[in-house]
Amino acid sequence: MADNQPIIKKVKKVAAEEHHGGAWKVAYADFVTAMMAFFLLMWLLNATTEDQRKGIADYFNPTVPISQISGGGSDVLNGSTIFAEKTLAKDGSGGAKATQGTADEEKNTASDENGDAAKKLKSLEETLHDQIAGSDDEGLSKHIQTRVTPEGLVIELVDTDGSPLFDVGSTNASSTLHLLLRAVTSSLSLVENDISIVGHTDSLAYSGARDYSNWELSTDRANVARRLMVEQGFPQGMIDEVAGKADTEPLVDDRYAPQNRRISITILRS
Repeated sequence: MADNQPIIKKVKKVAAEEHHGGAWKVAYADFVTAMMAFFLLMWLLNATTEDQRKGIADYFNPTVPISQISGGGSDVLNGSTIFAEKTLAKDGSGGAKATQGTADEEKNTASDENGDAAKKLKSLEETLHDQIAGSDDEGLSKHIQTRVTPEGLVIELVDTDGSPLFDVGSTNASSTLHLLLRAVTSSLSLVENDISIVGHTDSLAYSGARDYSNWELSTDRANVARRLMVEQGFPQGMIDEVAGKADTEPLVDDRYAPQNRRISITILRS
C-alpha cells in the first residue's frame, strides 16, 4: 500500500431513540371518558321516569320510528321533559310522586294495623270485664283495673283492704289471686300477643332479713304469678318479661295504700 493513500473512517450514525411514555395518557383519558359516561347514565336512570327513558330509548333506536305516542307525552322526544311534573333532574327527584305515593300507602297501612291492634286490645279489655262481672261471686272486679297505654293493655291486679293477693311480706298467693289469674289467663286465649308481668309493693319497708328488700319481694311475687299462669295453660314462650319494681311506680298517691301492692300484666302491642 502506498504511503500517501488516504485512510477512510466509516462512522455509523445511530438515530435518536423515539420518545416513549405518552401511550398511558391516551388510555387514562379513555378510562376517564368511560367513567364519565357511566356516571351520566346512572344519573339519568335516577333522574327520569319510565316514560322519559322510553322516549330517549326510542329516539336512539333506529329500528323504532318516532311517533306521536313513542314516549307517552308531548314534549321533546315525544316524552315528558325531565323538568315536567316536578321531577327536577338537578334534584334527582324523578318519579318522586310515585315514591311519595308508596310512602303514603305504607303510612296508611301502618296506621290501619295500629288501629286494628287498638281495637283488639279494647275488645279484650271489655271481654275481661264482662267475664269477671258475669261470675263475680268472689268480688273479683274490685281487684282489677285496666288501662290502655302506648306499650299495650295493662291489667292491674291490686290488693284491697281485707283481701290481699299475697300474705303480708311473703310470696304465698291467696285464693283471690288464683281466681284472678285464672280469669285473666282465660281471656288472654283470645290474643296472640306477648305479655310482661311486673310485681309492685307499697313503701312499707320489708321487715325480714336485711339482704331481702321490697325489690326481691316484688320480683318473687311476679314470678309466682308467672308460674300460676303457666300452670293454668298460658304458653311460657309468650311471656316476654318478668320483673319487680318495688315501690318505684305507685298506682295511687298514698304510697302505703293497698292498691300499690299489685301485679301488673301488660299485653304488649305486636
